[in-house]
Amino acid sequence: MPRFSISPMYFTLFLLEKQRPGNVLPCLHRAPLPHLAANQTERNIIGPMTTLLRSDIPGYPCRRGKVRDVYDLGDRLVIIATDRISAFDWVLPTAIPDKGRILTALTLFWLDYLGVPNHLVSTNLADMGPAFAERAADLTGRACLVRKASVVPVECVVRGYLAGSGWKEYRQYGSVCGISLPPGLAQSARLPKAIFTPATKEENGHDQNISFEDMSDRIGSELATELRQRSLDIYQRAAEHAQSRGLILADTKFEWGLSPDGEILLIDEVLTPDSSRFWPADQYREGVSPPSFDKQFVRDWLETTGWDKNSPPPPLPDDVVERTAAKYREAYERLTGKAF
Repeated sequence: MPRFSISPMYFTLFLLEKQRPGNVLPCLHRAPLPHLAANQTERNIIGPMTTLLRSDIPGYPCRRGKVRDVYDLGDRLVIIATDRISAFDWVLPTAIPDKGRILTALTLFWLDYLGVPNHLVSTNLADMGPAFAERAADLTGRACLVRKASVVPVECVVRGYLAGSGWKEYRQYGSVCGISLPPGLAQSARLPKAIFTPATKEENGHDQNISFEDMSDRIGSELATELRQRSLDIYQRAAEHAQSRGLILADTKFEWGLSPDGEILLIDEVLTPDSSRFWPADQYREGVSPPSFDKQFVRDWLETTGWDKNSPPPPLPDDVVERTAAKYREAYERLTGKAF
């Protein structure tokens, strides 16, 4: 297997994610146990449900992104998935209970299922050091010890269906990221075959779609070709598994990094509702945007509040929090076949 190199940019820098100045994150708090949903059983909940908006581990440099807190241990990192949720490029003041644990559990499921080289070292808090282990009540199920990697500065997006920014671009140009598509496709239409549509990593605002040729110019054609093949292969395998569980994987994005010796590693979260668009197969139809397992409830509610999207967002009401949390749990349970 060839080894690759890229200009040094440690994984810590990537995980900063986009955050506006002044968007202050509140501290850790515990949320009361919500009422059980009609289709939720007692075994889905282990003790009081908690929320974590901000971790605080003394003695280690920490950078905070929209969802994750990243601690630098020298040659390794600890990534903690909090329950923060963002919308319209703002981190909201309200947490979604257990969101971080669900995202972590789903990523671990997919890393095990896919069996591809990745950055994960351990999820055992003892391996991260006493400062992490003594906070087990808050960090269990959220923290991952990972290898540092030089991040490939391109989002590797794969689309099997025409949705989101791909649908907008298709309506305007009849193509996505320079890939011509058949005329007359409807919103959410299944594509003749999955396509690789890379995007830039933007410091501010949304990532921008680019062509494969542009990606090759940025990182080299050999590495770009390898990442395209790996991303398409993982998407196909994941889509087949999702289909067997009654779900459609419409699109997803992968993050890749290079180890010091040039090995390609799958990094960050993998095939979660935050990085992927999953639709229930029994509710899919062309011409509309099917319901998805993500934060759409949050976006929809914010649109009704009169919030200007330029000032700190309002707190979420309990019903929006509970419905959003339920969607994340449902995604985990349907994809893994296990109760959360």
